[in-house]
Amino acid sequence: MDKKSVNRGSILIGAGEVGVTISENMDKNVVHKTNRLYWDTKGNDFLRAISLPYYGGFISEEKCQLFGDISGKKLLEIGCGNGQSLQYQGERNASELWAVDISEKQIEKATQHLESLGLSAKFICSPMEEECGIPADYFDYVYSIYAIGWTTDLEGTFCRIATYLKKDGVFIFSWSHPIHRCVTDDNGRFVFRKSYFDEAWYPVAVDEGELLLADRKLSTYVNALAKAGFVIEQLIEQTDDEIMQSRDDKSDLAKRARMLPVTLVIKARNL
Repeated sequence: MDKKSVNRGSILIGAGEVGVTISENMDKNVVHKTNRLYWDTKGNDFLRAISLPYYGGFISEEKCQLFGDISGKKLLEIGCGNGQSLQYQGERNASELWAVDISEKQIEKATQHLESLGLSAKFICSPMEEECGIPADYFDYVYSIYAIGWTTDLEGTFCRIATYLKKDGVFIFSWSHPIHRCVTDDNGRFVFRKSYFDEAWYPVAVDEGELLLADRKLSTYVNALAKAGFVIEQLIEQTDDEIMQSRDDKSDLAKRARMLPVTLVIKARNL
């Protein structure tokens, strides 16, 4: 299969190059197998991890204050990676930390990382779309930092998350902004390289490995949240100028972030 490579970090917060489209209705088992293999064998060794207090490209919890005081609260992370975001929440006095991730290797890393800091969490290895023993009506917050986009069933995943949350519980997630994934730099000009409306899965070659991705429209996220019974309280897509200035970042990502949104963050409440 003809695939194109991407640079470090481009899958999560950069534009990257799109490979050959496979199918919008690809078998979810193929997606799970391919992506699980990558995270088990390569994972954060190549892709730049994104973790709290950052939601992605130039957006931070410290500025947005989406969580507020979580002291004594029960939190579930969807797609915990190596545990950096769990550390952030644990150090802010959450009463319980739970996490689900598709990769056993990432869970091992997260467990070791938290134990080295005197923190702990209950981990479940499972695709986020599937029933995996997470208690219902239990959590004050469910959150996901650059992981929710890997789901093969967005509506189903949001419906599951709604059952995990208490009434009035909060769901916060971030992912690449849909526009960001459609635009590329062509000799100093930003041009569309794919249709914004194309939500098909496609392969991307990364460091001698492969990941499968799908780019969903903003309306797809909003409508899926509504069907799951959520009301959106905040939608953030604006680059934080203070963060950008403090870093004095001259990267391609920073150049892009000055012109268009690169990260999408949504805070929703369970009705």
